[in-house]
Amino acid sequence: MTTKEPVATPGKAAPKKARPGRRPSNIGTYLILGVLFLIVLFPVYYGLVGSLMGERDTNSFPPALYPENGVHPENYSKALDIIPLGDQYLTSVLQTLGITLGQMITSALAAYAFVFLNLRWRGFWFAVFLSTMMIPFESIIIPNYLLISQWGLKDTIAGLTLPFLATGFGTFLLRQSFLSFPMELRDAARVDGAGHVRFLFSILLPLSRPSLAALGIWSALSAWNMYFWPLLATEAPENQTIQIGISQLQSSDSDSPGMVLAGVMLALFPTLLLVIFGQRFIVRGLTTGAVK
Repeated sequence: MTTKEPVATPGKAAPKKARPGRRPSNIGTYLILGVLFLIVLFPVYYGLVGSLMGERDTNSFPPALYPENGVHPENYSKALDIIPLGDQYLTSVLQTLGITLGQMITSALAAYAFVFLNLRWRGFWFAVFLSTMMIPFESIIIPNYLLISQWGLKDTIAGLTLPFLATGFGTFLLRQSFLSFPMELRDAARVDGAGHVRFLFSILLPLSRPSLAALGIWSALSAWNMYFWPLLATEAPENQTIQIGISQLQSSDSDSPGMVLAGVMLALFPTLLLVIFGQRFIVRGLTTGAVK
């Protein structure tokens, strides 16, 4: 015996179907993601809480998970007294801005050439260009250091940024984004009299903002966390970056775990904000051109 489904009559809404319950597999997925989120968030939490702890809490066993013996905000003032944090912050910001802008400009120009210019053996030269990504920076750090020293660029922003103004990864990322660009728009711009420069800066780059934002965030994070090269290229404490200053906190006479964590949090704060507010641009930029 068959049952008839209810038929909607004029003036009456069709009966709503009951929603199926949440599947157990989805609940398990959310639980796993929640546990992983807490594991990833714990170092940030302990860095923030530990920066407000005294030596009695940081040296206790088992380690204290919160300031059991009072809050010590003076850890931040002690860190500021030991290192010239203001000058080092300014150096880190200028280095990050220089490297980020340089990589975005050179990557955009190189990617445009590999996509829209009729170059002979274009695929071969692109493969050669990408092969530079397999060369570790440690193998060329001595020639770079000698060049910077001969040019008198030690303890300068130019010396910190010059070896990193171009990147193979940025060129690859923007090239993949440009390949998904409709060629009909390029032909229409050419008919309207737009040259290469006007087409690149007026049409192509504004439409490739997610990829540019992803490249900018990736370059900024890499430049801000750089340690080995600033250690070689700078000598005066006021010309060093914040990452070098943190190591000076750890080796100072008044070494305190809470004070070191205070310096770490001061250096972590800009990158944390950049990741929080820029993560959607990273995802959109890295997936641009993946699906056509």
